[in-house]
Amino acid sequence: MTALVETIAHGAIRELKLARPPANALNPELCRALVAAIAQAHDDGVRGLVLSGGERIFTAGLDVPHLLSLGADKAALHDAWQAFFAAARAVAESRIPLVTAITGHSPAGGCVIALCADRRVMARSVDAAKPYVIGLNEVQVGLVAPEGIQRLMRRAVGAHRAAQLLMQGELVPAEHALQIGLVDELADAEDVVPHAVAWLQKLLALPQRQMQETRAIARAEVVEALADQHINLARFVDGWASPDTQAALQAMVARLRK
Repeated sequence: MTALVETIAHGAIRELKLARPPANALNPELCRALVAAIAQAHDDGVRGLVLSGGERIFTAGLDVPHLLSLGADKAALHDAWQAFFAAARAVAESRIPLVTAITGHSPAGGCVIALCADRRVMARSVDAAKPYVIGLNEVQVGLVAPEGIQRLMRRAVGAHRAAQLLMQGELVPAEHALQIGLVDELADAEDVVPHAVAWLQKLLALPQRQMQETRAIARAEVVEALADQHINLARFVDGWASPDTQAALQAMVARLRK
């Protein structure tokens, strides 16, 4: 069986590459594989992590067709969403610096994972008419982004702009994402991972105890945002199962299949 997360060595830095074609949709197996890969990197003494995706896409977010296939089975839905939030927490709680190398589109769950990282490097759009996009588009498919996820967005772009983006479920082009602070750097597609590695190398050249203590203080609110009380998974699953949300999700899947 092909690994769902490939590992690539860059000296003391390890790249974890999502490898579930065609779109790296985050099903429970991929999410659990990511959690395990991060834990293994810690055990192996890796000093920095780069999380990358496939060509033209980082991850399409949650595997909606899989979730829809679970029907009204709330226990199964709860387990699937729990796997996703476990992956987000693994990124947020990483004991070593972690940069997301956003190699293309990164909507919804992909954006959440990226927001949990220390830094976000995104690919420049190749075609201005069809730019790479990132954002939280939950409201467009009848979902309410949990408070914890909204906290992550506010941390990145500020409270007022976050409210505007979240209420509209807006996906923004990479170039605009850089302007508003949703991503930290743009690079040509082939340079996204090298730029992420270079940033980590500079970070790892600093006095490590001081850097790590500063990092822990600076990132405490990221970890706190994903605490159970700020996600309220039971309420989120109830919202997922509502008829209007199901109708919106089915319509989205139908559009994607055309």
